[in-house]
Amino acid sequence: MKQFALLIVLLFSFTSGAQTSQFTIKGKIVDSKTKQALPYVTLLLSSSENKKEAVTDTDGNYILKSNSGNYQLKAAYMSYKPFTVENIQLNKDIVMKDILLEESINQLDEVNVIAEKSAVEMKIDKKVFNVGKDILSSGGSANDILNNVPSVNVDIAGVVSLRGNSSVTVLINGKPSMLTANNGLSQISAANIEKVEVITNPSSAYEAQGGAGIINIIMKKNSMKGFNGSLQAGIGNPARHNLNANVSYKTEKVNLFGNLGYRYLDIYGYNKQFQTNTDNGTTTILNQYDDMKRSIGVYNMYVGGDYYINAKNTLTGSYYRSKNNNNNKIHYHYNYADANNVTDSIILRSEKYKEPQIYNALELNYVKTFDRKDKKWTTSLQYDFWNDDENQYITQQKTFPFNASVSNLYSRDIESSNDIFIKSDFVDPISENSKIEMGIRSDLRALRSDYHTILDNVLQEQFTNKLKYDENLYSAYFQFSSKYKKFNYQLGLRSELSDIKIADTKNTFNNAKNYINLFPTLHFVYNLTEKTDLQLSYSKRINRPRFWQLNPFSGVSDLRNLTVGNPDLNPMFTNSFEFTLLTKPGKFSINPSVYYKHTTNYFEYIVKRTDENYFVSTPVNLDTEDRYGAEVSTTYNPTKWLRLALDFNYYKFKQQGTFENVNYNAEDQTWLSNFRSVVKFPKIISGEFSFRYRGKNQGVQSLTEAQYSANLGLSKDFLGDKMSVTLNINNLFNSQITTEKITTQYYYLESEARSQGRYINLNVIYRFNRSKNEADRLPDGM
Repeated sequence: MKQFALLIVLLFSFTSGAQTSQFTIKGKIVDSKTKQALPYVTLLLSSSENKKEAVTDTDGNYILKSNSGNYQLKAAYMSYKPFTVENIQLNKDIVMKDILLEESINQLDEVNVIAEKSAVEMKIDKKVFNVGKDILSSGGSANDILNNVPSVNVDIAGVVSLRGNSSVTVLINGKPSMLTANNGLSQISAANIEKVEVITNPSSAYEAQGGAGIINIIMKKNSMKGFNGSLQAGIGNPARHNLNANVSYKTEKVNLFGNLGYRYLDIYGYNKQFQTNTDNGTTTILNQYDDMKRSIGVYNMYVGGDYYINAKNTLTGSYYRSKNNNNNKIHYHYNYADANNVTDSIILRSEKYKEPQIYNALELNYVKTFDRKDKKWTTSLQYDFWNDDENQYITQQKTFPFNASVSNLYSRDIESSNDIFIKSDFVDPISENSKIEMGIRSDLRALRSDYHTILDNVLQEQFTNKLKYDENLYSAYFQFSSKYKKFNYQLGLRSELSDIKIADTKNTFNNAKNYINLFPTLHFVYNLTEKTDLQLSYSKRINRPRFWQLNPFSGVSDLRNLTVGNPDLNPMFTNSFEFTLLTKPGKFSINPSVYYKHTTNYFEYIVKRTDENYFVSTPVNLDTEDRYGAEVSTTYNPTKWLRLALDFNYYKFKQQGTFENVNYNAEDQTWLSNFRSVVKFPKIISGEFSFRYRGKNQGVQSLTEAQYSANLGLSKDFLGDKMSVTLNINNLFNSQITTEKITTQYYYLESEARSQGRYINLNVIYRFNRSKNEADRLPDGM
């Protein structure tokens, strides 16, 4: 806590003295043709004595404060003509008429460029990163978008982390989705994402799951009347092909939408492992090399519609279906040697993996608004049902010092799940500066797994079982928020009842966990200046084990390196504190923050060696983890055509615990950084470059080496912006390699893995009756 207090003191050095103002001028900026609100328009209010700047919010609204006088107001926005209002007499609060911006029609030789930036917006309980026309993510997936968001990282296996902590909950439009697990975010097109909410200390309105916080992906929706749509196609090397067609039709009473898509990927990777084992003074060595190819084909369909019952009532129904075909080929090479590294034996193992998976989602939403502004009642019902069929065909043969007979291993895991999500929320602004929010929610999940393994036509009982998993969560919350002069605050309390059961048909385990917890949240914001806010927040969080962390029956791809679940794993709890300074976007902005998290019942994967010198990794509950750090996000626009951004996160952690009479204590520090530059020449070409670095860190067992990666992209618009062509090179230096080391008294283990190499992607999109800023309509809950 001393270090955390010091960080807070240092943070105050970023702040400046508060300023006062007398009168307010506010209004809204919209497109002159479509009448759509324009977010992040730069405004300059100037007189002979004063200058004030502002940026419109996501709804196109702006507000400026200054002393009395005669002013000029200028508005500037990329691809639009500048707009100026002269002779504004500011001697009282003024509400301006809507400013209508017209699109610019500059010729190619008129290189008049205005930098476009992805703006940061601060709410009382979250940061919102509004996605610009990001080149690097064009034609990509949600994973590519998240890797461009400060504090967020998606590794080569699709694991999402926030500030280096993977205990994060990912939502889509505020709702849970199976697509957020098992690298499912790679199935979501980046073009359909409007913004990403990073909520390190969520309010009570959000589920308490996720010790690191919540990442909420907000999808774009069609808002244009009439018939419109888009066609998209892409190719890549290695294969990254995609086809997509999206159409919508909107009138005063209905909005009908549909989407058909197909995506195919080939992903090449490898894994190298070196291990030494010492038993009774004898040392043996294993050199292992795995070569893998993953082929993924995804078909998806989405249809639905909004029905506007009247001006205050809207009903939405939709159906989403996705069919995935996963086909993997992996070749394992095991070279056993003595202490002098002289080969003793060689074993070859080959696996063919097939997994067809079908995912369905039905959703019904109702929204009611009232005469009072911002008063709203929303209710959602979502039913997800899915199944997959995992098949492994494995052959193994010893080829040195002699050719042994070939053994055949077959495993099959048939999984299915039925998930029901019910949520109802009510927001009531009880006064001009205060509001209350309340809601209830139920998450009901029933998952079944039927797993069996056959070796040379003999059923393997130790790898055969049926598993039943039921997770029922019931929650309710209430929160109050208010504003007094420059001070904003929000107080909330959430209660969650967890009823979780996991059992198998052999009765080797039958665990039931039933508990109820309270989760308070506190958020305080002080408007230090017109462009500077200070925020102090606290939340209590829970991290319940996921199904795969509980399931003791894993795949048998590599029996020498197994990862199995622990059905007796308990949840961990986190108390999270954060202090943040946010400066609103301008030519230069800097947003520092400091944070501290204390976690009890912390769980971590522990690697154990078996009598056969095999390794098994399983999650276990330890004791505590303390994590504190500092984070800085900066943007700089030195010219109208260039934008630079740098994000830096430093944190230190201390983990303690004992398992099977062995102490697992670790204390280390590391840092993460992301640099990004954007060059934009409208009507000519745009370019983007990013570079990420993650420092090495030591966990309770594993040392993970540093890693870096870079991406490069170019984009060009044609046919009056109706068509866009984008070329991306991802993993430019082929450097996304994970290296880990474990050192103990009895063994040493070192691994190097690359799940995907460098790839190039060319993407073309054509729009009809739709502007470049409009995107496909996708399901609210995916």
